[in-house]
Amino acid sequence: MKYRSIAIDGPAGAGKSTVAKELAKKLNYVYIDTGAMYRATTYKAISLGIDLTNPYSYGFLENTNFVFRSGELHMDGVNMTVLNRLKEVADNVSLVSSHVPVRNKLVQLQQKIAKKNNVVMDGRDIGTVVLKDADLKIFMIASVHVRAKRRYEELQSLGSKQTLEELEEDIQRRDAYDSSREYNPLKQASDAIPIDTSDISIEEVTDLLYDKFMRKIKGE
Repeated sequence: MKYRSIAIDGPAGAGKSTVAKELAKKLNYVYIDTGAMYRATTYKAISLGIDLTNPYSYGFLENTNFVFRSGELHMDGVNMTVLNRLKEVADNVSLVSSHVPVRNKLVQLQQKIAKKNNVVMDGRDIGTVVLKDADLKIFMIASVHVRAKRRYEELQSLGSKQTLEELEEDIQRRDAYDSSREYNPLKQASDAIPIDTSDISIEEVTDLLYDKFMRKIKGE
């Protein structure tokens, strides 16, 4: 059986996770939020008190269990939705995700899932590294202000105290870090379709991607 895959990349707050989750529901595919895996890894590293700057301190990943249920990541049996949004996690996830051993291990796990399921996967290197042969590749963008506002509204619902200004600064810093890292930087795949989500709704983007995907697999 040939499994299908959709790769959605883009910077923080572009709406890729929300769109990917909705698209997966519409297609009855498995939704894989790779960013959640990096955030959960960061949370566990902080909890264990390891040296976050040491690329070789993450051996615990060999005994860490990641499972996606209804679009939400459970790590070692714990739902990570709220814990992944802690400010300490947000402040350190770019550092943790820049380590080659961490990326290699998580990419391996992500590819393993895609080999056994139809997936919609989002992140920052899906089209360029994780799913190079995806049936459809999308690169989502949006202005820094729009992305910060989206993240602000999301975090407010989770009880966060971060201000909109702080989130804009965080996003600008994360963009610079992700785009300039030496290993698997954030960049648009040559065969990815760019979509600016600044002025269109999640529903509109989801419908647009669904249409593009159905046309693609039908050979239109």
